[in-house]
Amino acid sequence: MKNRKTTNLLFSLVLFILAALATVTTLNKSNARSLNNVLNETPTFDIALSVTQTISAILSSTQTAQPTHTFIPPTPTSLPPTPTQFVLPPSHYIRDINGNRQYYSIGCEASAAVDLAGYYDVLIYQYDFQIRLPHSDNPDLGFVGDVNGPWGQIPPAAYGVHATPVADLLNQFGVDVEGGKGYSLDQIKRKLAESKPVIVWVIGHMEYSEPVEYSDKQGNIATVAPYEHVVILTGYDKDSVRYLNNGKYADVPNDVFLNSWGVLGNMAVFHK
Repeated sequence: MKNRKTTNLLFSLVLFILAALATVTTLNKSNARSLNNVLNETPTFDIALSVTQTISAILSSTQTAQPTHTFIPPTPTSLPPTPTQFVLPPSHYIRDINGNRQYYSIGCEASAAVDLAGYYDVLIYQYDFQIRLPHSDNPDLGFVGDVNGPWGQIPPAAYGVHATPVADLLNQFGVDVEGGKGYSLDQIKRKLAESKPVIVWVIGHMEYSEPVEYSDKQGNIATVAPYEHVVILTGYDKDSVRYLNNGKYADVPNDVFLNSWGVLGNMAVFHK
C-alpha cells in the first residue's frame, strides 16, 4: 500500500512538470525563442535520467525486505525408556501377616479370606464372611453344605467353596482381588515377591486326593476332592514354599505342594 501511494505521488509530479512545459510553449515568440535557447542549452536527457533515478531510488527504499528461509533442523527427541523387566528374587517371605484359627469345622475359606483382608487393613469377622457366602450344591458357585459338618466329604454333602465365590465376596468387602483356576507356580511366586499373600486350594496336610467329577442339579460339572482345604502362601525359596494354616507357619517342598495344589486345578485368590 505504501509503495502504491509513493508511485501515485511521483506520477502526479511528472504530470505537473509536463503541464508546466506545455504552458511554456504558449508564450510569445520572443520569450519562446529565448526559452528554447535555454532549453537547448539544458541537458534535458540528464534531467529525465535524474528523475528516473530518483523514482527508482524511492521505490527501492520503500520495498519491504523479503524474509529469508532458514532451515532449522528438528530437535532430536529422546527414545522412550525401556520398561524394566521384573526379575524374580531367589526367595521372599512375608512376615507381617497375622493368622487366626478357623471357627467352623469346614470354614477354612472364610478364615483365610479374613486373614488376607486383615493384611490389607480391611476388618472382617469370620462369621460375617461365612454367612454372606452364596449357597449352592456346586462349590464353583457357592458354599456346599453345613459349615459345621464333618471335614473330608464331597458334594452334595458338606464340603466348602471354591475360589471364585470367595474372590467375589472379598471384592464386595473392598479388597481388590482376583481368583480362579489355572495359575502357575511362577505366577504365585511373583505375587509373593510383591509381598502379596496368596490363598490356595489344596488337600489337607498338603497330601494328594483323587479328584472327582461332580455334576450339580443343573448338570454343571465341578471338580471336587475329599479333604479339600485352604491355606495362605506367604513365601518361597528355590526349593519350597511357606504357608500359613490356622495361625501356624509351615514349609513344604515345591513338588509336594504342586502335587496337592494341582488336584483342584491350581486355584488361587490374591490381591491384584
